[in-house]
Parts: sequence; C-alpha cells; structure tokens
Amino acid sequence: MITSEQLLYLIIGIVVLDYIFDQALDFINQKHSKAEIPEKLKGIYKEDEYAKSQAYQKTRSRFGFWTSAFSTLLTLAVLYFGGFGYLDSFLTPYVTDPILKALAFFGILFVLSDIINLPFSYYSTFVIEERFGFNKMTLKTFVMDKIKGYLLAIIIGGLLGYALLWIVNELGEDFWIYALMLVTGFILFMNLFYTSLILPLFNKLTPLEDGELKDKINAYAQKVSFPLDNIFVIDGSKRSSKANAFFSGLGKKKKIVLYDTLINDHSHEELVAVLAHEVGHFKKKHIVMGLVLSIFQMGVTFYVMSLLIFNLDLSAALGAEDLAIHINFIAFALLYTPISRLTGFLMNLLSRKNEYEADAYAAGTYDAKPLMDALKRLSVSSLSNLTPHPLYVKVHYSHPTLLQRLEAMEKL
Repeated sequence: MITSEQLLYLIIGIVVLDYIFDQALDFINQKHSKAEIPEKLKGIYKEDEYAKSQAYQKTRSRFGFWTSAFSTLLTLAVLYFGGFGYLDSFLTPYVTDPILKALAFFGILFVLSDIINLPFSYYSTFVIEERFGFNKMTLKTFVMDKIKGYLLAIIIGGLLGYALLWIVNELGEDFWIYALMLVTGFILFMNLFYTSLILPLFNKLTPLEDGELKDKINAYAQKVSFPLDNIFVIDGSKRSSKANAFFSGLGKKKKIVLYDTLINDHSHEELVAVLAHEVGHFKKKHIVMGLVLSIFQMGVTFYVMSLLIFNLDLSAALGAEDLAIHINFIAFALLYTPISRLTGFLMNLLSRKNEYEADAYAAGTYDAKPLMDALKRLSVSSLSNLTPHPLYVKVHYSHPTLLQRLEAMEKL
C-alpha cells in the first residue's frame, strides 16, 4: 500500500518531469529555428520581417521559461510545505459546510494565483506584445477584463462548482455519471450561447454590413448549401492586431465570427476562402465530433477521479489532517498530468487532420490560392514560427505548420 509520503513524492516527481519535458521541447524547438528563410517560403517574409519573427519567438520562449520556472518552483514549495493543507486548516474554524468550504478554498486559490500571475500577464501584454506591435489593449480594458473575469468566475464557476461538489458529496464514488451529465449540459449550453451571452461582455459583435463581401459570402454559402444568417464582425483590434476567425454554435444558433483585423488586412477572395475553411469544419462534422470526444474524455477523467478523490492518504500527501475532497481534486489533477499529456497529444493529432480536411474542402468548393495567400499573410502578421521542430508540432500544435498546409494544398 502506497503511503501518503510516497504519494507526495510521486506528485512532486510528476511536476518536475513535466517541467523538464516542456523545457526540453522548447529548447530543441529554438535550436531548430533557421536563420534563413526556407526556400519554399521565400517571398512570404521580407528579411527584416523574418528576423523580427525570430526575435519574437525567442523573446516569448525566454519569457515562457522564466514564468514556467517560477510557477513550478512555487507549486513544489506549496506541495512540500503542505500549503494546501494549511489553507484547509485555516478555513475549518470559519466554514463548517463542506461544499462552502471547498468553494472558499478554490476561491482563495484562484485569487492568490491571479494576483501572483498579474505581473507576468501585465509584462506579456504591455511589454512583449507592445514591443512587437501586437498590443492594442489599454490599461482600462486590461483592468475591466480582470473584473469581468472575476464576476464570471463567481457566478458561473460558483454555481457549476457548487453543483459538482454537491453531486460528489451526496453520491460518493458513483458521482462521475451525474457529474458527466451536468458538465455535458454545460458544454452544450456554452456552445449554443457563448457568442450571445459571454463574448459580448468582452467584445462588440456587429452583423457584417451589406456590401460586396457579404454578397460573396452569401453566394458561396448558397453554392455549398450552407444556410448562414449570422455573420458577425468582432472588434479584435480592441486588444490585439492579430487576426482570426471562428465558427460557433450548433443548428440555428451557428455563427461565423470574423475579426475586424482579418477583414482589414485581407482581400474579399481571401476572406471567403477562410470562411470556406470554417464551413469545411461544419460539413465534415468536425465540430460535433470534437464535442463528442470532449465529452468522452471528460467521462474517462471523472471515472478515474472517482477512484481517487475519496482516498485519505491523498489528502494527507498534500498536508490535510482529514479527508478533504477539494484537496484531492488538486492531487488528482497533478497525478493525471501524464494522461492529460497523452490525450492532448491525440486530440492535437486529430485536430491537425481536421485542418487538412477543412483546407481541402475550401480548395475544392472555392479556391486553394486565396486560402494559401490568406495563410501566408496571417503567418507574417502574427510573426509565426516558420520552422518549428516536428516533435514540438506533434505535442503542442493543434494546426499543421504553414509549410505543411501549403504543401498539402499544392498536391490537391
């Protein structure tokens, strides 16, 4: 039988190995960077733009190293000195209800974590992103985003957390089935109403105005029998100069959302091609498939969790004097890291396959060239890494590299 002390060192070992794995990947990814523009990608970047992209990648990598090192050391210190158990003991005289105590526990951790990470977040936004010309966010927007995030965490996180904790406390080890049903309902609700209820709290969504672009989009949608009444433009330029587009919702609630930065920097043909790519995800059932897999993955996670979170030794390993389910949630999350890595790897593998399929759909139903041009332009505007290490791509990338996507479309 494994003891609480052995469990603690097992958890510490997982945290350390996970950190080493990440840093090793970052190191080989930086070493793989090429000083010269790859032959097949010449003409995409000017020499000074390519140098700027490499400087941006190196700066982000160094920043990631220090933030990750700080976070890992802090986690190890809290684990070794029983910080989670101390917080639990501190709350015990003041909160007797186990559910409210757990909510208070997670609430305090959330606030402390956010305060500790605030300088890093500020530096990333107002120093690094500012230096490379991406940041458009004002200090007021930064603060308001924090306040809104706190309110959402209290309302949505509090309600969902209370419901989950109630299920766990009332049903014991069988909780995982009902917890899965609750989370599934929440995921479906968010997919249906995220752009209607949550996104407008942070960004302004406006219907795409009548004109040539909308006419071309509607003509394409009719051509591929894709009923599309909801095309919106989001004010992404409020925070960053980076561009994007995404598909949201199901059934009659589906929406195409285009960033204003995307519209400003691309031709109409490129924008329709990007939209055709998003339609490809819908036509190929990628969105539904992703939902099903996410729910299945959540079910497996809840089931494994049900086998561990009532373990007294797990609570003791993190410094608790008695069984503390909320502490065991944290212990479980750390122990589950290797499995999370594996499932993340597999999900990224599937995601990259889906991106190839969506590209092929756009090329077949519209045109490959404007999509390729759009991808090149997006790569330049975001200073993306043109030559990431293949292993880094496999572990971290949900999309194929620019070169991989261009080569795949050239073969169509």
